Amino acid sequence: MADDRLGKVNMVIRKRGPQMSVTEEPLLEMPGRAQGAAPGEKVMAGSMVTMRVWRGDAKSGAFKEYKVEAQEGMVVLDVIHTLQATQAGDLACRWNCKAGKCGSCSAEINGKPRLMCMTRMNTFKPDETITVSPIKTFPLYRDLAADVSFNYEKAREIPAFKPGPKEKDGTRRMQQEDVERSQEFRKCIECFLCQNVCHVIRDHPENKRGFAGPRYLMRIAELEMHPLDTNDRLDLAQAKAGLGFCNITKCCTEVCPEHIHITDNALIPLKERVVTEKYDPIVWLVRKISGKS
Repeated sequence: MADDRLGKVNMVIRKRGPQMSVTEEPLLEMPGRAQGAAPGEKVMAGSMVTMRVWRGDAKSGAFKEYKVEAQEGMVVLDVIHTLQATQAGDLACRWNCKAGKCGSCSAEINGKPRLMCMTRMNTFKPDETITVSPIKTFPLYRDLAADVSFNYEKAREIPAFKPGPKEKDGTRRMQQEDVERSQEFRKCIECFLCQNVCHVIRDHPENKRGFAGPRYLMRIAELEMHPLDTNDRLDLAQAKAGLGFCNITKCCTEVCPEHIHITDNALIPLKERVVTEKYDPIVWLVRKISGKS
């Protein structure tokens, strides 16, 4: 026979010395738990939200509104998954880790480039319409999935790390401050939000041929700062990667989910290195005298 007390009381065992006692205590309701919810039923009180999602491909498309149930603790990506499961099974979007580490679910949420998995639903007003669109700077495949192959093409243009010869004892050494200087840049998850928001290519797609974008200028800066690297990428940064296009508006830094100081710690120091190597009269004179120019 089923016990109607299940789910309503706790059996509490207490031990005092050699004696044990068993008592029944009321089961406290958790915040947001549906009263009297049976096994298999939803246990969190949900609310309906209005999602305005871009639907279409590179040829045509439009925003479409959906009413979706959002549960407590959800992020935007959760709601998109709910939408796929209940109303729009053909909705295309990218995601992988759902932990803010793969960079796959980049989108523009209410006009701001963000990761869907790191944007919590409780940051919006209860009656607010949430607009989700693909990242604007890159060609559209379908719905929320964009073609980001431009970024991988730019990555292939950067010469890899090339260490110099080892020391006599067979090791390579570098100062801890040099290790820490570039460690920040390695936090990059390649979500390409910095690339997406950079106005040099966002508003002027014709610049893509001659501009690598903040993510790969940061990669060049990281390698140039490495004391053991022997490759020279300053000509690449200036001529082919388009460092001169960057006017340090810091919009790339503002949208970085890893809070990397792209402008201050990578782009500005790289600009300074180029200016020193190419235009500093003292450096020019030293090279002229030493015959290295």
